[in-house]
Amino acid sequence: MALPPLVEPVARLTPTESVRTARQRRLPQLDELGQRRLANAKVLVLGAGGLGSPALLYLAAAGIGTIGIVDGDDVEPSNLQRQIVHGQADVGRPKVVSAAESIAAIAPATIVIQHAERLDHGNARALISGYDVVIDGTDNFPTRFLVNDVSAELGKPLVWASVLRFDAQLSVFWATPPEGSGVAGVQLRDLFPNPPAEGEVPSCAEAGVLGALCGQVGSLMATEAIKLVAGIGAPLIGRVLVIDALSGRFTEVPLVGGDAEGHARAARKAAAAAATDSGTANVQAPVPTWPTLSAAELVSRLVARANGADDFIVLDVREPGEHAESAVPGSLLLPLDQLRTPEGLASLPRDVPLVLHCAQGPRALSAAAALAADGFTDLTLLEGGIIAWDAAVADGGAPGFGQKWSTQWSGTWSPEWSVEARS
Repeated sequence: MALPPLVEPVARLTPTESVRTARQRRLPQLDELGQRRLANAKVLVLGAGGLGSPALLYLAAAGIGTIGIVDGDDVEPSNLQRQIVHGQADVGRPKVVSAAESIAAIAPATIVIQHAERLDHGNARALISGYDVVIDGTDNFPTRFLVNDVSAELGKPLVWASVLRFDAQLSVFWATPPEGSGVAGVQLRDLFPNPPAEGEVPSCAEAGVLGALCGQVGSLMATEAIKLVAGIGAPLIGRVLVIDALSGRFTEVPLVGGDAEGHARAARKAAAAAATDSGTANVQAPVPTWPTLSAAELVSRLVARANGADDFIVLDVREPGEHAESAVPGSLLLPLDQLRTPEGLASLPRDVPLVLHCAQGPRALSAAAALAADGFTDLTLLEGGIIAWDAAVADGGAPGFGQKWSTQWSGTWSPEWSVEARS
């Protein structure tokens, strides 16, 4: 069911835009009137990354009149595999600047508003309130829930998607669609009532993501925004599109709106917690529950173990692909999801100390909590995870193992690696 158009049309298209959008205006559902609505629309894109990049390019190409970009990051080399709005020459430059230049090259008449900042509780309402539609291309759960809560409060339609590995989900949330439209309100909290615990879901940096899938999903997000602006087609409200790129399957899951008042209370609670966190940011953090050791200290213990003077297991709770890229030599791989199962817990010895690590720390903390709840007692965390280990390898203080390293571990631990020998 089509919804009423979000915006009124401009009086007329410029001759240049009329020529540039000629093929699109031939679509009977859109036609000249719909194109003029697009020219008067303001769309906010949160994140000029994997999802935001294709969305930005196709929104500009479609003739959206004003596009806002919110991103406080600079372009990095690892972005270029999927963030197609940037190029090699843009590395080190602000993403909003690079994205704005790419948009200008496609649609010079498009007004681009650059918000070179991160969205947070302090600026979210001011940023979102000035736009007709919001496209969420952010990559962390706290921000996604903030975007949802503020969009729901302001009555803004939100185009949402998530991509990880070869899987994606896409939907449109609108807590208060137009009265009389026959469409029930729905929001992110109807799909996920609360954000997952930190470290429970790996990030794209940890688990990987297919760049081409980001392109597919970002283009679909732009399509949903166009439909909402022009009032054509059936937006993905009350439906979640699920994409499995490996099997080539697109499926739909129905989504029914729930307790709007309960969601509002949850949003207010999250905002209050954020304000409390901000007010206590300078308070000293509590001491971690589990002891930690540095990469250098782990090297010394590994040397000692090789000489029969220590006994422990280095347990890697990352995913197999991450382990294959770079790992602590001799470590045992048991991904966090598997570790949490009865079979995973039963596979580990209870009489041998465990040194846990992931990429940076959150998944190792979750693993330690699961192990402690099951009765494991001698648990230590590698401070900084594999990132700290890789830094030690690059510095010559530890041996590298995995696809990342051209010089591989020889299979033996020499006393020269110990802290004592290097001090």
